[in-house]
Amino acid sequence: MTADATFEQVSIIDLIRYGGSLFGEAGLTFGHSYDNALDEATQLVLHALHLPHDLSPVYGASRVTGAEKARVIALFQRRIDERVPAAYLTGEAWFAGLSFKSDSRALVPRSPIAELIQAGFEPWLGERYVQRALDLCTGSGCIAIATAHYHPNWEVVGADINDDALSLAEENKTRLHTRNVSFRKSDLFAGLQGELFDLIVTNPPYVTDDETDALPREYSHEPELGLRAGHDGLDLALKILRDAPDHITEDGLLICEVGEAEHALVELLPELALAWVEFKVGQMGIFVVERADLVAHHKRIAELADARG
Repeated sequence: MTADATFEQVSIIDLIRYGGSLFGEAGLTFGHSYDNALDEATQLVLHALHLPHDLSPVYGASRVTGAEKARVIALFQRRIDERVPAAYLTGEAWFAGLSFKSDSRALVPRSPIAELIQAGFEPWLGERYVQRALDLCTGSGCIAIATAHYHPNWEVVGADINDDALSLAEENKTRLHTRNVSFRKSDLFAGLQGELFDLIVTNPPYVTDDETDALPREYSHEPELGLRAGHDGLDLALKILRDAPDHITEDGLLICEVGEAEHALVELLPELALAWVEFKVGQMGIFVVERADLVAHHKRIAELADARG
């Protein structure tokens, strides 16, 4: 390839500012790893210029060539016209400090569980011994792989019902050279009969039917299977709460993300001792529950879950 040596009077930071303005004017929705126009524009510019995502700001004033500018503008136009999340355009999403391949086979990695992983699941684990951990509804494999990466002595299993998602998870396993993780096809716990785990982490679908139907176009590029979860967002979470005790060791924990469905869950099961995790930005709809508490309230949980069919 012949380099274009003709520099335009435009810098990297100029392109980022321009992208942010375009995205704001177009009324784009953000929520797939990045929550604002400038951050998305930054990632698209750096991707188009083949530069690292954490490029030092000292390079912001660097001028770009005409060919480089054209590549950036073309990427901006796709983001606006097609409403494709930036992570799908770049093919990369960062989660728990790791770079994951991201495409429409699975949701874009974005769970706040990343913060828990990097904190070693403390203070929730405490002195508990963990030998085996499960990431249920693993999708791209980001939670399972990041957990395995930061805990190389654990055996980590990721399970999902979606063959496409599992193929992406396997690619991410290879991408990140993670040996202590494996993936299984399983409809929730159905394919894990007889298996026990010291820690189960799950980010199941939890978006209500009405909310799923009303989601902005950006979300239409993601598999609906990873989002829709009934009239109150709890169709899968209740089944997980019902069946988890059969797969958690006696002193084990379940960590589950339910997002905005938190309020519906608390209303349905006010007696269940759920510890809602506080993140740097506050509560994010993620709870921790002891196996013993799930067992103690199993009858009521089972009644609610069984009613979902």
